[in-house]
Amino acid sequence: MARIVLNETSYHGAGCIAEIPGELNRRGLKKAFVCSDPDLVKFGVTKKVLDILDEAKIPYELYSEIKPNPTIENVQTGVAAFKASGADSLVAIGGGSSMDTAKAIGIIITNPEFEDVRSLEGVAPTKNPCVPIIAVPTTAGTAAEVTINYVITDVQKKRKFVCVDVHDIPVVAVVDPDMMSTMPKGLTAATGMDALTHAIEGYITKGAWEMTDMFHIKAIEIIARSLRGAVANTKEGREGMALGQYVAGMGFSNVGLGIVHSMAHALGAVYDTPHGVGNAILLPTVMEYNAECTGEKYRDIAKAMGVEGTENMTQEEYRKAAVEAVKQLSKDVGIPADLKEIVKEEDIDFLAQSAMDDACRPGNPKDPTLEDIKALYRSLM
Repeated sequence: MARIVLNETSYHGAGCIAEIPGELNRRGLKKAFVCSDPDLVKFGVTKKVLDILDEAKIPYELYSEIKPNPTIENVQTGVAAFKASGADSLVAIGGGSSMDTAKAIGIIITNPEFEDVRSLEGVAPTKNPCVPIIAVPTTAGTAAEVTINYVITDVQKKRKFVCVDVHDIPVVAVVDPDMMSTMPKGLTAATGMDALTHAIEGYITKGAWEMTDMFHIKAIEIIARSLRGAVANTKEGREGMALGQYVAGMGFSNVGLGIVHSMAHALGAVYDTPHGVGNAILLPTVMEYNAECTGEKYRDIAKAMGVEGTENMTQEEYRKAAVEAVKQLSKDVGIPADLKEIVKEEDIDFLAQSAMDDACRPGNPKDPTLEDIKALYRSLM
């Protein structure tokens, strides 16, 4: 048996944020609690949506105490602010950070027994759907607007924990490439490589099946042809990435990921490494490690990445070609090639243990030992 959970409604294309007031009105929602991060507020990105709410005379309250790796405290402060605001809906504007914070707030408001936040880790037994969320991504990467996952950082314990809950999926996703056009190059590259990691890990994860394969292969294809353009800020590149990252989300949200994500979550918790950068650095090395457990799948990945002549390649050749194509894309968009500047030797044991305990690890096609994970980190130093 397999299960697929997707948004009730999603809008795609330039200018589709204009649909937000209509969606709130149709659902009888009266006041929005807007979650967005301080930088987006500062640079006027959030304002694009606030102007539309103002014009439609929809009252809202803005909450922007959100860190790039959102913390338990960000969530708890948000819950208190939501309660005080009298809002009945959430509008999340931002990357994974804003959307993840909104999901956690929305879940706790309707399931108050989880207000400690930590108890939401893994697959928590929540009973009620969260406060209705309209999610407006401003990065082309995490696909949090279409997934049932969110990630929160526990600052005290120096770890990130993954929460998987069908009750947290936004009711409406508004995927407007115009909302992504102000993303700086580095962030475009990092979030784009996060999306590619979702597509590749989702394609080879243990839970993969034909329905999700369809999403993942198409996502790899779109991302491989669009990311360089998006980093150069072309219209086609931005539009392609907005779609590609979403299509990847439709897949991986339903089948899980692997140890690229587990190892990147550990880096984010210990060093505050941007999630997409961690993924991009780890992806080719972990792909090499996983190759023996992936059958013919790397042939499909290489082909989707734009490699010519894959049908005439041996297994060894197409596996190498898939890894090389990922390395080349990562290099072309300016991602560092290794972890030399990030990881300290004395942290390896802690990082590896965190990665082993991470909710994404069991989906990896090859079952790693603690020593395997340590060796993978070290190989990039």
